[in-house]
Order: sequence, then structure tokens, then C-alpha cells
Amino acid sequence: MRTDYEIQKDVMDELRWEPILSANEIGVAVKDGIVTLSGTVDTFSKKAAAERAATKVSGVKAVAEDLEVKLFNTLKKNDTEIAQAIMTALKWNSSVNEDKIMVKVDNGWVTLEGEAEWLFQKNSAKNAIENLVGVRGITNRIQLTPKVKMNEVKDKINAAFQRHASLDASHIHADTVGNKVILTGTVRSLAEKNDAEDAAWAAPGVTLVENKLEVNYVETLVAY
Repeated sequence: MRTDYEIQKDVMDELRWEPILSANEIGVAVKDGIVTLSGTVDTFSKKAAAERAATKVSGVKAVAEDLEVKLFNTLKKNDTEIAQAIMTALKWNSSVNEDKIMVKVDNGWVTLEGEAEWLFQKNSAKNAIENLVGVRGITNRIQLTPKVKMNEVKDKINAAFQRHASLDASHIHADTVGNKVILTGTVRSLAEKNDAEDAAWAAPGVTLVENKLEVNYVETLVAY
């Protein structure tokens, strides 16, 4: 079992590894494997990158994000300018049907509403605007409205687990209730837990994933 100190050190190293981040902007605290990120960054993309970096570290069970986005004057845009930039970004994204998405901007905080058939389309809408100047935060309320049947979804998800190089499929179980997928079992890291959830979301027709996987980190010993 890794200590909180070891996890903290690795998270800080991972933050330094991210090219868009300045590690001295971000504080890292760890208690019982739960990482808390604090501090101030000047773009929303940095906040998102910090969270992604922390989840990659072995032994991390959860990430509590307390980062504040505080824009410099040179990066500030009014809500109309931000909304116009967002609509242009969505229009030029081939994965997004901008006609089905409503955009609201309040003091730099963006809310996306509307419909999408697949999770990757919902995520693509968020990713398309994550790096735009002036964006302070994003709430993604796009609803999934799949047009496929769920009869074979469970088998497809389990097959996807078998194909996924980062997953130990023998310890992960997927069940379906309507359009909801329930994941149970154990994984070796938070990153593996997230990968399993991503694989489940990629199945056609899934509108909700309940991730009950438990992180059970096991130190790997190598003999020389």
C-alpha cells in the first residue's frame, strides 16, 4: 500500500510533467489516497489538465478539486464574445450537431444543454470549448437520447474490457438495468477505474454508468 507522502510526491511530479501547468500554482494534499488540489490558475484548461494529471497516479482513490480559475485582464472576454466563440467552435467540430445544443454563458461560466446520441458527442462539445479564452468553467447538461436497443450491450461492454490493454477484465463486471450500466469489482488504480467507465460509456445506447469499482492498489514487485 502506497503512503500518502508517496502519492503526493508523484502527483506533484505529474503536474510538473504537464507542459501547460506551472506546478507552483497548485497545492497538493493527500489523505487516505484522496488528493485535494488547491490554488489559482488562469485558464479552465489548466484546471482540467491538473485533475487529469492527478488521476493518472497509482494509489489515487479520488480527486477533490478546489482550484479557482482567475482570469488575467488580457484573457477576460464578455459573455457575448465567449458565446460567439463557443458557437463557432461547435460548428467547426464534426462530432457535434450544434443545432441540438443550447449555450448559456454567465460571467464566463458556460452551461451546455440539448441532446446527443453518444457520450463521445457530449464530451466532444465540452472538449471543443475547454481551451477558449475567457471560459471559467463548464457545466455539461447535454442529455443522451440513444436510438439503439440495449439487448446486447452487456456482452459488448465485457468484450470491450477484454480488448482494453489497461484493464484487468477478470476483476470487472458489467450489468445493465435499462439504459444504465452498473460496474462492480476491483481495479488497480483510479486511472483504471476511469478507463473502465469510459469503455462502458462507449457502448451504444448507454445513458448512465454507475461506477461501483473499488480501487485496490497492489504494489508490483520485480525480481532482479
